[in-house]
Amino acid sequence: MALKAVPIWVCASYSNSQVGFADSGSNRSGSGPKLRLDLERIRKWECCGVLAQREMTPVEDEKPLTPGFDSPGANDETQITESRGFHKDLNSLPRPLTATDLSSSASDGSKVRVAYQGLPGAYSEAAALKVYPKCETVPCDQFEAAFKAVELWLVDKAVLPIENSVGGSIHRNYDLLLRHRLHIVGEVQLVVNHCLLGLHGVRQEELKRVLSHPQALSQCEMTLNKLGVVKVNADDTAGAAQIVAANGQRDTGAIASAQAAVIYGLDILAERIQDDSDNITRFLILAREPIIPGTDRPHKTSIVFTLEEGPGVLFKALSVFSLRDINLSKIESRPQRKRPLRVVDDSNKGSAKYFDYLFYIDFEASMAEPRAQYALAHLQEFAKFLRVLGCYPMDTAP
Repeated sequence: MALKAVPIWVCASYSNSQVGFADSGSNRSGSGPKLRLDLERIRKWECCGVLAQREMTPVEDEKPLTPGFDSPGANDETQITESRGFHKDLNSLPRPLTATDLSSSASDGSKVRVAYQGLPGAYSEAAALKVYPKCETVPCDQFEAAFKAVELWLVDKAVLPIENSVGGSIHRNYDLLLRHRLHIVGEVQLVVNHCLLGLHGVRQEELKRVLSHPQALSQCEMTLNKLGVVKVNADDTAGAAQIVAANGQRDTGAIASAQAAVIYGLDILAERIQDDSDNITRFLILAREPIIPGTDRPHKTSIVFTLEEGPGVLFKALSVFSLRDINLSKIESRPQRKRPLRVVDDSNKGSAKYFDYLFYIDFEASMAEPRAQYALAHLQEFAKFLRVLGCYPMDTAP
């Protein structure tokens, strides 16, 4: 079947309905009087955990933000603008990032505020500092708080884990990618070296329990089994270090980074205690606006889609990439929340139930390449829903 020529697409905002890839041309969430925020007040927020207390419309029902939208604080901001006068507030408006800003600030991140999940000393903070060495890092108590921090212009970007070479995918962030309107603008791979931390003067043999994030505990299972300690789950690795330092119990240790030991005043009892020495976590960099894809370096494109019912449909969907010599570097499936089960009558004895899935795919091609454009045009013949999550440069050096 002959394929029609299609225009060059750029990663842009897409609706929750079935998606085309034309330039949206619509006003983005960064425009309009609703964003005349008092930045001095915002910068007093030391942790984005407070975002969890700000109720928002469920993401599945979200519509593009428009002037006069009904949200907490909207009326207050309007009153502030009216009382001060529009011309007096121009300098306080957050300036939308441009492609030039992204290229100029990527070297040191001196102009970038980056949200991450966890406390200071978390591996996510280390990932943010790896890609933006001089950025201002902003801790958030939950993954969703980091998403909202970017959406509400409290930060410029978020750096969140998506998969680990030992522990596998972080499914929560896959779900949040679909529920929120952010774009993947980059990735960073971080080598994770776990350390066993304890109070000053404590020896490994004195420990009876060890706290850490569940993935960190599983990645150090052999070491912990040798010590014969009880494993206790914590929200994140840096949080575990903070708990040990605060409680002052000499028989309790934590698995965290060497930086966490410095921050919370703990001793490093053992280093590199992970079972697999090649322990790498891949993080995604999220922003409000997509970047313009190029061909000057290797790019990766992330998409999510659902398929029509029928035999061999998934095979046909994946073949659109193989036909164009496009490598798939990641395939992840998640049951649909709104329609988790499909009932099919295939016998006189009853009904069979099957899961309906969302498919997340990373493929190694830039949306600036015609082969990627043709592949997605071909995929739309089978997909009921298709959304480009981002097209971004690959991180080839962990």
